[in-house]
Amino acid sequence: MQRIPSMQALRALESFARHGTVWKAADELNLTRSAVSHQLRLLERELGFQILNRIGTRIELTQQGLGYAADIRQALSAISGSASRYAGRGVSGAITVSSTPGFASNWLCNYISAFREAYPDVRISVVTPRRLDDVSNPDVDIFIAFGTGNWPNMQVERLMDTEFSPLCSPALLYKIGGLGEPEDVKKACLLHLTDHEDWQNWFALTGVDRDYAASGIIFSDMNLVFAAALSGQGIAMGDRFTCRHAMESGQLVRPFDIGISSQRSYYLVASEAKADSQAVVAFCYWLRSEMLEIDADA
Repeated sequence: MQRIPSMQALRALESFARHGTVWKAADELNLTRSAVSHQLRLLERELGFQILNRIGTRIELTQQGLGYAADIRQALSAISGSASRYAGRGVSGAITVSSTPGFASNWLCNYISAFREAYPDVRISVVTPRRLDDVSNPDVDIFIAFGTGNWPNMQVERLMDTEFSPLCSPALLYKIGGLGEPEDVKKACLLHLTDHEDWQNWFALTGVDRDYAASGIIFSDMNLVFAAALSGQGIAMGDRFTCRHAMESGQLVRPFDIGISSQRSYYLVASEAKADSQAVVAFCYWLRSEMLEIDADA
C-alpha cells in the first residue's frame, strides 16, 4: 500500500482549500503561517504531483490540488463520522445549549436528531438569547454565539466565518422585474436585523448610495427577517450557511454573487467550569463533525 501522508499535512490542505488563504488555515489549526506553508510543500513533494500554483507571494491550488483536497475532505468526514458513531456509547448527562435564533431555527433544528442518535443517553435543551453575543446565562452549558470572539474568562473556539449577501424570494424577484445590478435593490424594501450595518457595508462594496441603507424595516430577531423575506416582503442580508435549506429548496435566491465578509463569526463558548463535562465535550465533537460533513458536500 502506498504510504499515507501525515495527518497534519492533510488537515492543512483541507483547511487551506476550504478557506482559500494560508493565514485562515493557520488560525483554524493553531499553527503559524509558515508551518502551514511548510506542510503544503511537504505534501506536494510526497505526492509527486503539483497541487500548488505560486503567484507572487500568494499560493492557490491547482485543479489536481482541488480534486485531491475534495477527496481528503470526504475521507476526513468519513473518519469523523465513524468516530462519532462509537463515541456516544456510555456518554450520559444533560446539556443546555444556547444558540442564536437564526442558527438554531435554520440549522440546528434540522440536524439535532443526529446528535440524539449518536448520544441517546444525553438529554438536551436548546434556548435562544436576546443578544447574538450573549454568553451570560448561568444555566447554559455551551453557547453558539455570534460575535468578535472576545469573551474573557471563557473557553472560546471559532466555529465558522460568515459572508452576507442579499437574499429574496423568487416571487419578489418576479414582481419587481428582476435585479440586474446592485442599484436595483432600491426597487424593493430592505430588511434589517437590529441595525443598518450589513446593508451599509454591502452598498459601500458595490458603490450604491449608502444613505439608502437607512430605509426599510428593522427586526429584532433573524427569524422575523427570514419570515419577511420568505413571504416576499423585501430583500434580506443572509449567509449561505444558515439559509442553506431555504436556498436549496428554492424558497430564497441569491440575485448577486457579491458578498461581504463579516467581522463577526460563530463561536463555541463555554465557561471553564463546564467546558470539560462529558455532555459538553460530546456536543462540541458532534457539531464539529457535522460542520466538516457539510463542507464535504458543498
